[in-house]
Amino acid sequence: MIQLISCGYNFIHPNGITIDRPNGSGDYAFVFFRSGCEIVVDDNAMRPDKYSYILFSPYSRHLYREVDKPFVNDWFHCSGDDVRELVGRLHFPLDKPVQARDPFQISRSIMELQSTLRLGGPLRDSIIDSEIRTLFMKLCNLNERKPLPEKTNQYFLLFSELRNELYSSPGNQVSVEKLASRVNLSKSYFQHIYKELFGCSVISDMINARLEYAQYLLNNSSLSVAAIANMCGYENDTHFMRQFKKFIGISPGKYKKNRS
Repeated sequence: MIQLISCGYNFIHPNGITIDRPNGSGDYAFVFFRSGCEIVVDDNAMRPDKYSYILFSPYSRHLYREVDKPFVNDWFHCSGDDVRELVGRLHFPLDKPVQARDPFQISRSIMELQSTLRLGGPLRDSIIDSEIRTLFMKLCNLNERKPLPEKTNQYFLLFSELRNELYSSPGNQVSVEKLASRVNLSKSYFQHIYKELFGCSVISDMINARLEYAQYLLNNSSLSVAAIANMCGYENDTHFMRQFKKFIGISPGKYKKNRS
């Protein structure tokens, strides 16, 4: 099991700080830099971009300090043979800064770790083990994606939030024009960036989000097809039934009957 030794979320150092470990920390130290910094590992100085992270190995000689003030970071220390096994299996980079593809994901994960650590309870250690494994796997999964042009990648966080909204609120009737206006882009350029980022069109995601929700309601409620169509953002049930059959392969009524 992976043991969490200590954890810090959104630490703000108004006047900066220097962390110097000439003999390493003795454990695995994960640091997420939310402001400019300088990192030195075995006399190798690096200045990664803002929103970079690094996993220091237990006995690497290292230090880090601010470049910008205030200096803001998230961090945690963990130990255990399972960390070494996981890092090796994932080929997780050690002692090397990595630009975060999704900075919010890292901060959210470390905030959850801190909350779980403080909450306690009989399952705390198992939850922490699972959360650290999940974070490392998610980071590796993101890094396996084909690199995007910097001009496109700058929209990743903003577009990810919009995409999450589409799937969490499939009943909302929102147009592509309205989504594009929220990020101050033209409709055509918005659609181009969306497809480059996610490999599908925004219209496809809108339809998929609605039909996923429709299938959930058909499987888990006694609502009528017309009511479900309305809850999924369709103005009329005829359009809903046609689209459902086109993409799912059968009508909503037959789908519900087959699941009953």
